[in-house]
Amino acid sequence: MSQNTKKKKGVFSTIGGWFRRMFMGSAKDIDVLAVEEIISPGRAIVKKFLSRKLAVIALIVLIFMFLLVFIGPLFMPIDLEYSAPSQADTAPTLSLMKVPSAMKGQVENISSYSTFSVGLSEDGKVYVWGNGQMGTSTANLKKIPDEVRNNTIAFAAAGKDHAIAIAEDGKIYGWGVSENGQYGDTSSLSGTYMGPVLLKDVLPEEKVNVADVESLACGNQVSAIVMKDGSIYLWGNCKNGASNYRTLNKLENVQKIVFTNNSAAALLKDGTVVCNGSGASAYEKIDMGDGRILTLEEVIAGRKIVDIAATNKTIALLLEDGDLIIAGNSVSGEKNVPELTGEKMISIAGGALHYSVVTDKGGVYTWGNGAKGSGAFQSNAPKGLTNVATVFTGPYQNYAVDEDGKLVDTWGVKGYLFGTDNSGRDVLARVVNGGRMTMTIGAVAVIVSSIIGIIIGCLSGYFGGWVDMILMRITEIFSSIPFLPFALILSAVLSTRSVPETTRIFMIMVILGLLSWTGLARLVRAQVLAEREKEFVLSAKAMGVRERKIAFKHILPNIISVIIVTMTLDFASCMLTESSLSYLGFGVQLPRPTWGNMLDGCNSSIVIQNFWWRWLFPALFLGIATICINILGDTLRDVMDPKSSSER
Repeated sequence: MSQNTKKKKGVFSTIGGWFRRMFMGSAKDIDVLAVEEIISPGRAIVKKFLSRKLAVIALIVLIFMFLLVFIGPLFMPIDLEYSAPSQADTAPTLSLMKVPSAMKGQVENISSYSTFSVGLSEDGKVYVWGNGQMGTSTANLKKIPDEVRNNTIAFAAAGKDHAIAIAEDGKIYGWGVSENGQYGDTSSLSGTYMGPVLLKDVLPEEKVNVADVESLACGNQVSAIVMKDGSIYLWGNCKNGASNYRTLNKLENVQKIVFTNNSAAALLKDGTVVCNGSGASAYEKIDMGDGRILTLEEVIAGRKIVDIAATNKTIALLLEDGDLIIAGNSVSGEKNVPELTGEKMISIAGGALHYSVVTDKGGVYTWGNGAKGSGAFQSNAPKGLTNVATVFTGPYQNYAVDEDGKLVDTWGVKGYLFGTDNSGRDVLARVVNGGRMTMTIGAVAVIVSSIIGIIIGCLSGYFGGWVDMILMRITEIFSSIPFLPFALILSAVLSTRSVPETTRIFMIMVILGLLSWTGLARLVRAQVLAEREKEFVLSAKAMGVRERKIAFKHILPNIISVIIVTMTLDFASCMLTESSLSYLGFGVQLPRPTWGNMLDGCNSSIVIQNFWWRWLFPALFLGIATICINILGDTLRDVMDPKSSSER
């Protein structure tokens, strides 16, 4: 009974299937599992490629890297002339502006000169944030001494590589690097610079009366205490400020002192200023911007100075009428003082390349050169800031505080994801921009070599005979040239001549292309020798097709898969070769970055051991790019070969 039912259902199903195929087509009734699917060669290649998980991952990574190095420079431009000594060899960090939450509501003072900041809360506690590791030194500024941590501190300040704190009992504490007299009694300077001024030289008991202290300031390996009676105690490295730093200890009626890289400016109580140190003469003349160069006295014209601040190379003088004078050798950004309407500047603070002012309406304005030479970070204050009493500045940071000691806002550089190099330049930005140069040189070199190799290989393989003999002998001559020794000899010759950088880069591309085509030429020749014996070539000849057209329009498309695979692998080789040339000094020269010359700058045991981020990230990007390209090349070779098995 059941068998008869199945037969009846089968009959009706068959009849229904006929009508369905008659009016609706038969695609839905075909058993795709029973019939071999017919797909185009291109789809077959894509399908095989997508089945290789490692190749897909390599492709995704490579696409990401291409987007990063070719689009990233639009968002991370670099200034080839930019340098920031205070940020040199900064380890990867994003904490340069991360104020501890414990002091955000009770800020008494924030001081910063390089890659770390020292904060003092209203209850006398000291906090340190940022990058506290100072180069190859074992000193770490984040390790606050127990005497400072467990004491009530009245004043605290940060220098380039040291910090100073004055406790309520008048005791002076220092931590960080001390070898140049920043604090303590040790010294490594002598002779020409007469040694540093030590703390015990100016304060034998290393102690002051806190009630008589006006302010504490630190600079490039130098520290100073200004007393309320106008006297000053300065100690530290005389090398960075020349021996006339010592004369500052003889000044009287000092109200405030600020430090540039290698000099100091003291504001006296009578509203005048005294500059000492290396290059102090640069502050005596002011470029008015209209062709006139006046002396500082002529510009001030008898007006009193109420506040001063300093950047790396300039000093700002705020006058009693709200006018502001920028003195010194600066880049243009530091002199672009904003024009205020209905507001008057009442205080000013300076970073490494920028200034910040507070107005009588509680507003904040910043200007100057931005971080990493872009002008887009610390020199742009957030809009709408009001009721700001003070702005504390770091080299590339700003901290706005109200009258109650509450941190209102911060802006500037949070840190460097990949750290900085020995000139304070952002390694991430240089890796991105350097990758574009490395990949561009590799790609152009591959194009040049491929054009030469395809033409010579195709002509040699198709025509054979004396043509093949001549072209292959030329190929052997080029392949016998040792590339790296040739490049080194050429580099030595060019080093005696002034060669423009663009010419050098062009030469690298051309030389790489001219000396790396031989392998592809031999491969194309071998493939063409096999293809020219096939029937479609004989048919084309019988139809009267020209020899050149047969070789390049009939045979060449049939071997394009081999060429693509070879070009892919050669691209990785050219990238490595360019990096090797840059590493050896022949390639692109600093400060323009490539992955190769970035690694060349790390060719030192000191850098390798202490500044791992400087060589790790360029090497990592170069290695990943090369490996991914090789994986893609190997996979393309497999999937484009019709004789390879699907399991291969």
